[in-house]
Amino acid sequence: MAFLAVFALALSFATGRLADRWGSELARSSTIRISAPAGQVEQQVQATLRVLETTPGVSETRVLGEDEQRALLEPWFGPDLPLDSLPIPRMVEVIEAGDGYDSEGLRLRLRAEVPGAVLDDHTRWRRPLIRAADRLRLLGWVSIGLIGAAMAAMITLAAQSALSANAQVIRVLRLVGARDVYIARAFVRRFTLRAFLGALTGTILGVLAVVLLPSASAEGGFLTGLGFQGSHWLWPLAVPLLAAVVAFWATRLAAFHALRELM
Repeated sequence: MAFLAVFALALSFATGRLADRWGSELARSSTIRISAPAGQVEQQVQATLRVLETTPGVSETRVLGEDEQRALLEPWFGPDLPLDSLPIPRMVEVIEAGDGYDSEGLRLRLRAEVPGAVLDDHTRWRRPLIRAADRLRLLGWVSIGLIGAAMAAMITLAAQSALSANAQVIRVLRLVGARDVYIARAFVRRFTLRAFLGALTGTILGVLAVVLLPSASAEGGFLTGLGFQGSHWLWPLAVPLLAAVVAFWATRLAAFHALRELM
């Protein structure tokens, strides 16, 4: 269970980083697509740049070259795409500054001054991606909660079985004057220690497995960035401690419940 908890933590933190990266990268940039007859494309590109120069909140603008556009289209159409013979729109990248620009105001200006220009501020792409990453992060934390609940259930059943198997010993202890608190403490100590050592072993194996995962790369995307980063490596240390706490309370409750039934 601790092994699975480590991977659930890794998934939760990785999706958190993914949501932050998608939000920051897509939120600060946008593109303008310019579609016009062949003889008017360059004229509308220059008109678009002039509009952007006088737009508050725009930090940088850049017209994408043919090589960049070919690289963007290559995954869908292959490397031999004839850009010269296809009516592909020109693309202008816009980088925001400070609090950003007024997207609706810029759309209105472009519609009036550059009829062939269309602004895409990536809102329709950013929101679903961030929402999906946030749900994956929530799924990781829910998985950790379910793992803790399953661990508590297994420890409770194990404690009840151990108490039932030692019913005769418990009766003898009561006859010699042992109180239920003393008897329960012995079981609680034993199961808590075993749960801590088992969780520690599972955590170590889980961390080693996470270390062996491929490192983050642009080519691999999300699937190669499932490890921990920075201070997040300290979080797996809490798994054995939490397992011991769960074992303590689960065993204590099960022990007193079973002792009452053995009276």
